[in-house]
Amino acid sequence: MTAKEKNTMLLRTEVNKLSSFALWFVGIGFTFIIALMGYGLAKVPGFDHVGQLACAIVIAVIYRQMWRYPERIRSGIEFSSKRLLRFAIILFGLKLNIDVVIHQGLGLLVRDVGTIVFSIFLTVLIAKWLKADASLSLLLGIGTGVCGAAAIAAVSPILKAKEKDTAIGAGIIALVGTIFAIGYTLLRPYIGLTDVQYGIWAGVGLHEIAHVALAAAPGGPDALAMGLLAKLGRVFLLVPLSFILMYWMKRSGKVQEDTKIEFPWFLIGFIMMSIFGSYVLGEYIIISKNIMNDISGLTTFILTMAMVGLGLNVSLNDLRTKAFKPLIAMFITSILLSFLTFLIM
Repeated sequence: MTAKEKNTMLLRTEVNKLSSFALWFVGIGFTFIIALMGYGLAKVPGFDHVGQLACAIVIAVIYRQMWRYPERIRSGIEFSSKRLLRFAIILFGLKLNIDVVIHQGLGLLVRDVGTIVFSIFLTVLIAKWLKADASLSLLLGIGTGVCGAAAIAAVSPILKAKEKDTAIGAGIIALVGTIFAIGYTLLRPYIGLTDVQYGIWAGVGLHEIAHVALAAAPGGPDALAMGLLAKLGRVFLLVPLSFILMYWMKRSGKVQEDTKIEFPWFLIGFIMMSIFGSYVLGEYIIISKNIMNDISGLTTFILTMAMVGLGLNVSLNDLRTKAFKPLIAMFITSILLSFLTFLIM
């Protein structure tokens, strides 16, 4: 091979690398744009109760049905659905004040354990009776019991769940959780609970932090504070649940003997950020409430970009044939969970 030919080959290699990087960057930008559209749609009256996560997923699913998956920019989209997803979960740890949970919420933590166990086992049991898709039903049970879409996203790599199942589960949990949160708000004046009791009911029974905030806020500051405290206990339990699921996957033979389950290093990041937010921020590093709100908003937006990447893997045929029965199982579980948690108030 002549020197000229070698130079030509090197030039082509460099061009291919630049082209691959450009397509990767465009893929990330693509998820950013749809996430931005979801954010904007969530500001529209009516859609504001659904939230930007669900709005962005719906837009991504519609795009997939109309124009198919944009294969050329797959690398960037997958970066959003995998890498940015884990980064968002790590940042999500800042929302968990471990000190408050341990010192003020130990009683609520027992209820939270009951909520998680009840939600997972009942959803799986009903799904089995309905002969529903087992993987998606398990994800919905975990999302119902722990913290919605964030929990589904966190455990999906451990359970070896398909990306389309993760996206469908996150979309369903966001939509159903919003319906229940609005239902709690409408029932509040008629159920005879104190503000504190109502806040605990919302925190123990609803799906995501956003749903708890939506439902508890009309009850006043005490209801909101207790609701978020109860909910943070369930977020805290995401970590031990993840390690239990890792053990279960290996013991139950869900994966082959020589198959390695990816260690959820991002959960270690989640714990570290929780510790940092609980014991360093406000004590040694003072950050204004506005900045913390901006970080929270950024976390949600990054998670929205990740959900766009997942939503592009969903086909409407999957929703019709695969998601209906798991949805029924989760809906029944959510109704019974709300009823039982109300009875023990």
